[in-house]
Amino acid sequence: MVDVSIFGGALKPHFFAASKPSPGTAFLVCCIIGCLAAVSALAQGGALSPYEDENDGINAGGKWVEFKSEDKMTAAKRVRFELLADNSFREDPDYRPRVELLCENGEFRQSEFNPGVRLGPPNRPGFWGQPQMEVLVRVDNSHSHHGWNWIRGHFLLMDKGTTRELIGAQVFKVELRTRNGPRIAEFSPTGLDLAEVRKACDLTPKKPD
Repeated sequence: MVDVSIFGGALKPHFFAASKPSPGTAFLVCCIIGCLAAVSALAQGGALSPYEDENDGINAGGKWVEFKSEDKMTAAKRVRFELLADNSFREDPDYRPRVELLCENGEFRQSEFNPGVRLGPPNRPGFWGQPQMEVLVRVDNSHSHHGWNWIRGHFLLMDKGTTRELIGAQVFKVELRTRNGPRIAEFSPTGLDLAEVRKACDLTPKKPD
């Protein structure tokens, strides 16, 4: 609600008909109305900021947002599905953890878990000796441990099996280690348009083993 004190006194019943606001006041009111409209559109459409060369995001069902782009050199069609966590970590309360599904020319490429804070060091080697972090994952009422590739201390590459469980889940949580100790990221993945994911990524949901 706009604070009527900015108009220099109490708001009268026929204020707008009986008096003429100053140019500065009119500009302020327009700015407030514009900001409220933008926030409303964001809440209804679920659009988030796209990366470079991506189209504006559109709601992909539930809390998911879909972004599309085309490689300027190869003309490859790329699609990115993004889901923000329901919570944030105290190290950066303004940046929520997120999961991204990256697809190209109708095929799944990889999925990334970005905690939004610095990861702890890797704690296990992968099959090829690559650094990994072991995480505990909850999908609905199922719990399992996974080794995800540790990428420069900033994000983890999820395995395809867990990604398929994620897109069909109602509850998805990841417990991991950050530089400041263990943290749990909580997601609500329900509502995703699975037909669109299958079309863009050739990816279908699966139940936990």
